Amino acid sequence: MSSPRLVDGDLIADLEARNLIHDSTDRELLRAAVAEGPVGIYYGCDPTADSLHVGNLIGLVVLRRFQDAGHRAIALAGGATGMVGDPGGRSEERNLLDEKTLSYNVTKIKEQLGRVVDLTDEQRGVLVDNRDWTREIGVLEFLRDVGKHVTVNQMLARESIKVRINSEHGISFTEFSYMLLQANDYLWLHDNLGCSIQIGGSDQWGNIISGVDLIRRKRHDHVHAFSWPLLTGSDGTKLGKTTGARVWLDAAKTSPYQLRQHWMQIADADVEAQLLTFSLRPVAEIKELAAAHGAAPQLRLGQQALADDMVTLIHGADAAAAATEAAELLFSEDLGAASEAALQALAAEIPFSRMTAMELAETPSALVAMNLATSNGDARRTLAQKSYSVNGVQLDEKAQLSDHKPLHGKYLLIRKGKKSHHLVEQVL
Repeated sequence: MSSPRLVDGDLIADLEARNLIHDSTDRELLRAAVAEGPVGIYYGCDPTADSLHVGNLIGLVVLRRFQDAGHRAIALAGGATGMVGDPGGRSEERNLLDEKTLSYNVTKIKEQLGRVVDLTDEQRGVLVDNRDWTREIGVLEFLRDVGKHVTVNQMLARESIKVRINSEHGISFTEFSYMLLQANDYLWLHDNLGCSIQIGGSDQWGNIISGVDLIRRKRHDHVHAFSWPLLTGSDGTKLGKTTGARVWLDAAKTSPYQLRQHWMQIADADVEAQLLTFSLRPVAEIKELAAAHGAAPQLRLGQQALADDMVTLIHGADAAAAATEAAELLFSEDLGAASEAALQALAAEIPFSRMTAMELAETPSALVAMNLATSNGDARRTLAQKSYSVNGVQLDEKAQLSDHKPLHGKYLLIRKGKKSHHLVEQVL
């Protein structure tokens, strides 16, 4: 199961080099199981929103790394656990969702998962929903078959439980039971899909290790698990749906352009770590790229590589190219070769309006309508200062916007100074 793209041909060593293993069961037994493979490995996320986010992306990319190395990726949408709510990383209980909403969310999430992990061949990758095996379990059956194998002492010792018990909001029995449900998921996946590794963020470690213990107690089998360090925002909070920055994988919530800007804004000091975490490039290539970035950080080579890799992975090469071109158009002096896709992407990101040729012929009032001038007089003074350009061509006080040929027969990109932009679509 080795690959020349991996560190020493060892997938676990590759993950270690990327700082993607925080906690783990016996490391050498885990390494041996992966080397002997193929193994089934699962990552779960609760469909409490209709989109996954950048925090989930770590798990999806780890699944992809295993899939690329010949293992079976199992993505779990927690329709059942999502109805309960995980106490980990939260200060208060989340709102419970109805089954119709959860089903819709699972459908949306599957689309996003399928862009990162290949779900077209069930032997390589599969999406499961834990409602399918949880909804028919009776309470007495669950207490007998799962609850009796986990002590309250063990549950109280988990950090996520201790934090909530000691908080002002406390913890309900509903959320307290989440750990048992997740442990049962691992047991079911082990029995039915041959899963032998569970992964997740370090805040999930208590829940993850409960599944390992349950399988050991009920099946006398040794299975594996590991977690990665939490991704945090600049303020130190967990980067997720309800805490920290919100960067979604659904293009309707975070556009490819906005997603690109997220990666472009990564601090220079964080570029290498984020490339190692998210990019599918080999570690050696990332090290070389990080060195080149460090030698000339003003070129932003690291951020550009990260943005290109991640937008391509999540939204495809065409969307990534359009997002990159759209960002470059804002600072380009030559817009003649601008693609329509890039202009359409830009229309969703900067001030945009539709105007007729007659409206554009009244240049000062058109600039006021675009909020690029406060009055006709202000527009004329700014025109005289040659602070406006249209499609990269500088305007003067005698120029008319309507005199300029629209890009693709309809687009005019007006710039004031270096930072103010407005895109106009000329209509009849």
